[in-house]
Amino acid sequence: MTMHTRILATIREIPRGKVSTYGAVATAAGYPGAARQVVGALRRSFDLPWQRVLGAGGEIKLRGDSAIEQRLRLEAEGVAFRGRRVDMKRHEFKFARTKATATRKKKRTSSPPARKRPTTNH
Repeated sequence: MTMHTRILATIREIPRGKVSTYGAVATAAGYPGAARQVVGALRRSFDLPWQRVLGAGGEIKLRGDSAIEQRLRLEAEGVAFRGRRVDMKRHEFKFARTKATATRKKKRTSSPPARKRPTTNH
């Protein structure tokens, strides 16, 4: 399965009345840090619930008429806003953890050992 296909399948998992972020979709698809690829997949594809994918913190990243349309579509699905952002506490969709996301490298918890400086004898 290609990256593009996995991203599209992940976007289709978001149910009506719920939203997610570009970064969360990328991570759930197995590609943490690939938020820009999610944007690209949304631009190139049809028949997707595009309105359910937002920027970090629930912010609509589109501009102009597209932003207005996205907000209207989300409100029609029952999604509540707090100012200009979606109320993520109420409407964020939490993807189920998959093997791909669970087996990624974990961050180091301790720093590597310090390098010793060579000593000079005078």
